[in-house]
Amino acid sequence: MTKWSSGRPTAMRIHILRHGIAETPAFGARDADRALTPEGKKKLRTVVRVAREAGVSPTLILTSPYRRAVETAELAASILGCQDKIIRTDALEPGRAPDQVWDEIRLHSSEREILLAGHEPLLGYLTGFLLGVPSLLIDLKKGSLVRIDMDHVGLRPRGVLRWYLTPKLAISCRE
Repeated sequence: MTKWSSGRPTAMRIHILRHGIAETPAFGARDADRALTPEGKKKLRTVVRVAREAGVSPTLILTSPYRRAVETAELAASILGCQDKIIRTDALEPGRAPDQVWDEIRLHSSEREILLAGHEPLLGYLTGFLLGVPSLLIDLKKGSLVRIDMDHVGLRPRGVLRWYLTPKLAISCRE
């Protein structure tokens, strides 16, 4: 276990990554099949590279099975060196509830650092849920990354928000 600056132990770091900019839905096409755009991939690469420089090193990546989330997870895995540890889970599909994601996280409680790739508004509500304020909604921009430290992975979460990185901030860090 690592320690928070307050001296409290950290059982797990959770990184929440919203998928990057995706294609406009084509008439009659399934939403689940939309791919990332080149611009979406470019902005994601910048965010994930800044995160790598900040020490982000997941031991497991959980992703929605939707194409744009899987592509986001794979891009993050390639930059963060975690290619062999990606699991697709229905708990991160649009329309799911934060407690379903928490149940999935708890199945992997032995992991020290997890990255989640998925969709809004689920990830925004999940952020509030993990902070112990389920009514709180955080507006996660496409390609944004949040870090939350958990002192335990028990029945109810209560984490600490460490940072929130948007593509715009990441690009300005690189200039």
